[in-house]
Amino acid sequence: MPDPLSEVLRSVRLMGGVFLDARFTAPWSVLSSISPEEFRPFIAMPGQVIAYHVILEGRLLIAVEGQPPIEARAGEIVLLPRNDANTLASATGLPSVSANALLQPSDSGGLLRIVHGGGGEPTRLICGFLGGEQHYNPLLSTLPRLLKLDIRQGASRDWVEASVRFAADELVRGALASSGVMARLSELLFVEAVRNYAASLSEEETGWLKGVTDSHIGRALTLIHGDIAKPWSADELAKEVALSRSAFMERFTALIGMPPIRYLKTWRLLTARLQLRETQVAIGQLAHAVGYESEEAFSRAFKREFGLPPARWRESLSAN
Repeated sequence: MPDPLSEVLRSVRLMGGVFLDARFTAPWSVLSSISPEEFRPFIAMPGQVIAYHVILEGRLLIAVEGQPPIEARAGEIVLLPRNDANTLASATGLPSVSANALLQPSDSGGLLRIVHGGGGEPTRLICGFLGGEQHYNPLLSTLPRLLKLDIRQGASRDWVEASVRFAADELVRGALASSGVMARLSELLFVEAVRNYAASLSEEETGWLKGVTDSHIGRALTLIHGDIAKPWSADELAKEVALSRSAFMERFTALIGMPPIRYLKTWRLLTARLQLRETQVAIGQLAHAVGYESEEAFSRAFKREFGLPPARWRESLSAN
């Protein structure tokens, strides 16, 4: 039966690129945020943007508003799942300048560059983004504002680190900035960061990732993802996971952020959209496959969620 985390990670369908090679020397402090100008060369306006910084040399402090800074060193990657504006610095308490004001075009026409600082300890990073079309994803909505991943740890350590360094060398020469290689590498790093974060959650945490690991709600999510076409009811799901209906509804909603049947309906439409993008399955057949009794009902629900009926949404893909 499908693993819910794997299914949701697959559904995110992130596209990405890298736009900046930054080299700092202490002391330094910059305000950073990814604007439409940065990702427009790679992708149309996405519904969600995940920013990330790959630290290749040295160290830095990174903070988002309202939270204390965290330290990141060479070999680590910091992801911002909601593209929050962030401060990058060599130390706390330094006056910050806008990173946008420091941008320089590269000589080769490739990556933008920043060279800035007071001449002390060097820090080098590359900055990129991952963008997804959908405005809601149960995974992205539950992630913290900052995630840090050490690419020197884990089973895929050697491959990931080698790939990052190869990509970084190519990026400095203006290559790979919008390539499929960089997009896939970026997506892999995001998946690794999410899995590491999920493994670190405490018993007191809530959210979709915590729901996946909960003995009752995780089982319910596995059942839903295993057969989204089945006309599940809250009563049936509660019985399957050995909870009363009221206890199940309360626990599911508290962890996932919405009642189980609403979650099922949302997931059906997200699955349908993925199938419309990746296959040529007939609309009527797809409607049945994701649990709708008629093509008309499916089309109405799809249009309500995504703004276009499924056939026109599929046609719009080839127009872009």
